[in-house]
Amino acid sequence: MSSSDIFIGETIGTAVLILLGGGVCAAVTLKASKARNAGWLAIAFGWGFAVMTAVYISGPLSGAHLNPAVTVALAIKNGDWTNVPTYLGGQMLGAMIGATLVWVAYYGQFHAHLTDREIVGGPGAQTTAAKAVEAQEKGAGPVLGIFSTGPEIRHAAQNLATEIVGTVVLILAVLTQGLNDQGNGLGVLGGLITALVVVSIGLSLGGPTGYAINPARDLGPRIVHALLPLPNKGGSDWGYAWIPVVGPLIGGAIGAGIYNAAFA
Repeated sequence: MSSSDIFIGETIGTAVLILLGGGVCAAVTLKASKARNAGWLAIAFGWGFAVMTAVYISGPLSGAHLNPAVTVALAIKNGDWTNVPTYLGGQMLGAMIGATLVWVAYYGQFHAHLTDREIVGGPGAQTTAAKAVEAQEKGAGPVLGIFSTGPEIRHAAQNLATEIVGTVVLILAVLTQGLNDQGNGLGVLGGLITALVVVSIGLSLGGPTGYAINPARDLGPRIVHALLPLPNKGGSDWGYAWIPVVGPLIGGAIGAGIYNAAFA
């Protein structure tokens, strides 16, 4: 694979991943969305299908890493770090493009949600679940969860451990079952297996932190949230932002280490 193929594939694939994954979060969260309050099952399966779609689209070009933790794990497994910067650059750009497209697709719903007094406060407003979450997350605005993750209980060590554990599971599944014949990315069957693993992680381990398990998935959209002209959007919770970046990278390295020790 050439550097241009890798960059283009990761950009397109990660954009699709975030468009569909962030899209299901927007569908469940925003007022005037037909899927509002569809619940955690919808989010978990939505992200799983997002992974599957993105893998099948970008796999022929880049091997569909779509995740810096996967890229780091494969570099550790194969001992080749040559294309790591190219993968990471495409993933970050794609994540930001995907998050922007979520805003475009739900533009009217974002405006209705963020100008509603029951959501953002104001004269006559009452306490709502959204406002309670906003207060709990200390500076996270009422739509930040569409773009990036946040903890239900803010405890740095536990939140970091949750992201590490979830990512280790993902990486072990990718390295043992998901790789293509060249061993440099996800294959056709591997894309489906990985998608189902992502659903499983979401259902089983997603409750505490929202299961970023992917630094680009969290950081790129968080930057977009900070930049977009959303009314009453609140903060981007930068105090928490390091956890869904550092945790998955540590998890990726641990997962690769376990694979090399036990399976290689």
